[in-house]
Amino acid sequence: MPEVNTDHLDEQQVQLLAEMCILIDENDKRIGADTKKNCHLNENIDKGLLHRAFSVFLFNTENKLLLQQRSNAKITFPDCFTNTCCSHPLSHPLELEENNAIGVRRAAQRRLKAELGIPMEQVTPEEISYLTRIHYKAKSDGIWGEHEIDYILFVQKDVTLNPDPNEIQSYCYVTQKELKQLLDKAAKNEVKITPWFKLIAETFLFKWWDNLSNLNKFVEHEKIHRM
Repeated sequence: MPEVNTDHLDEQQVQLLAEMCILIDENDKRIGADTKKNCHLNENIDKGLLHRAFSVFLFNTENKLLLQQRSNAKITFPDCFTNTCCSHPLSHPLELEENNAIGVRRAAQRRLKAELGIPMEQVTPEEISYLTRIHYKAKSDGIWGEHEIDYILFVQKDVTLNPDPNEIQSYCYVTQKELKQLLDKAAKNEVKITPWFKLIAETFLFKWWDNLSNLNKFVEHEKIHRM
């Protein structure tokens, strides 16, 4: 694996690069594990390295979507606005369990606490709905990037927030109209958004958002959308 100097990067974020992500093939079958660092190096991604991930979309009871702006300490896509929480299940037994994506949903609960400070008991895995998966690839810069099969997870609940500033520099709840305004600003390069959030917002998000009380009709556990 390539050697990359991380001395100039945020110490807390560099420690997280040692976490073990779940390696998969293009059909989301587990084939092994590797470090978060190796999974996010473009040099490995260009050779086909692919890992499992998730994106949480959390709405409050007013049907507003919680967005976060990633901190400038983040190694990939710093300062970008994105959906509520985006991360990876880890290669340990609780998060490897695949039945109804329970391992991924447990990972989402863990990261909602780590990033946004949402108490574990406020969002349980049972309250997280798994809709579908998307497969995408994106470069953050010349060294770092993403290549993931991303589980799309929805939650609707009022929660308590206490974000970690090393992860998140700002957050806000938005209406559909406000999100469309943010996307317009991003198109003019006035703000930055993550590539996966842009893809999801341009394809599925508003359709799902219109049907928060009836998401079952959009559940596609057999399909992987290639973006």
